[in-house]
Amino acid sequence: MTKDPGGTTSEKQTGLKRAIGVPLLFAFIVGDTLGAGIYTLVGTMAADVGGAIWIPLLIALVVALLTAATYAELITKYPHAGGAARYADRAFGIPYVSFIVGFLMMASGITTAAALANAFAGDYLTALIDVPAVPAAIVFIILLTLINLRGVRESLAANLIASIIEVSGLVIVIVVAAVVLASGNGEPSRLLEFAPDVPPLQGAFAASIVAFFSFLGFEAAANMAEEVRNPSKAYPRALFGAICTAGVVYLLIALGAVIVLPPADLAESTGPLLEVVSASGVGIPPGLFSIIALIAIANGALLFMVMASRVGYGLAEAELLPRAFARVLPGRRTPWVSIVVVSGLTIVLSLVGNVATLAETTVLLLLLVFLSANISVLVLKKDKVDHDHFSAPRFVPILAIIASIALLTQQSGITWLGAAGYAVVGSLLFLAARAGRNHQKRVNAS
Repeated sequence: MTKDPGGTTSEKQTGLKRAIGVPLLFAFIVGDTLGAGIYTLVGTMAADVGGAIWIPLLIALVVALLTAATYAELITKYPHAGGAARYADRAFGIPYVSFIVGFLMMASGITTAAALANAFAGDYLTALIDVPAVPAAIVFIILLTLINLRGVRESLAANLIASIIEVSGLVIVIVVAAVVLASGNGEPSRLLEFAPDVPPLQGAFAASIVAFFSFLGFEAAANMAEEVRNPSKAYPRALFGAICTAGVVYLLIALGAVIVLPPADLAESTGPLLEVVSASGVGIPPGLFSIIALIAIANGALLFMVMASRVGYGLAEAELLPRAFARVLPGRRTPWVSIVVVSGLTIVLSLVGNVATLAETTVLLLLLVFLSANISVLVLKKDKVDHDHFSAPRFVPILAIIASIALLTQQSGITWLGAAGYAVVGSLLFLAARAGRNHQKRVNAS
């Protein structure tokens, strides 16, 4: 083990258990990426860009890879929980900046989990059983909380199984689309059709916001750094492998969906991939595919709740949130206070937001976080450590900054309002936490 100038080590002993290797980390990122985004938002992309869904997916893939290179350098250079907040702290040394970056990251995880809870309680579930959406979403979140409390290894073991199932669902879509194409019933020409009454460039960039939501998940892995074995080697392999895997699968899904169904039909459906399977005539039972889709959605929600709770833990370790957030269960060694708080907030958001608005808000929050990370990696290029780590060329984070700003310009006013609300709440919590720490210092001094 080697120490860096800040007194940390590449395999530092932490309060969390190092139980994750490359396969589980790869499954974590793939499972977090191949989730509800592609299962539920293909129709939204079709509404914006028509049959050329592959264009916004390519744009989103490029942006994801650029930012992933930044994260690969930062994670392997500073392998600690807390993610972008820790990097901002090292780069700028301003507690409030570090806190607000971490808080927005935590908020993005909670917002995504709430969006996926609502998606879980939607059309895919009602295709199997007619139950009220609100109780279904609440029970769903509580069950995921219990898995999270059980332990990170258990959470990621469940993720590994769920990832295999959800990938099988996407493979089914790709295969049935290939069957339709081979039979001569598909329409490849639709891949070059754009949405009517929407300028192609405008539609492509608008759809890229939704497409980017489908790629989100790789950034969550930064918050597992204290639970990964040999992170300097594990992270780059798992990170780039998972994003490229997701990109290939997504492009095949987009091509297949448009070949089987007209873009207008996809745009009208909240379960577009189920529509593709049903329209193919291959004979896949709709109920079976609905179960697969629900598992995919549940898997993504679990992993974002794991991420958000670990961000809370990391902020508490950095004394930017109350120390209670760093409390871990004896034996299980999971941050139970952070997990419970994340669960409660997820339930509240699931009651007040819908899938589309929550998804767009998540993208906005994470684009702001990514801007911080990309600026941080440039500032920290001069900071040397004594252990091996991945290093991205300087032009990569610069391109990532430009791409993030371009996507931010496509955001709606309501999502900016939501982000501003998060910033206000976070600022109040930061001031309250600082006041509490100052009070404790005065008590100790007396």
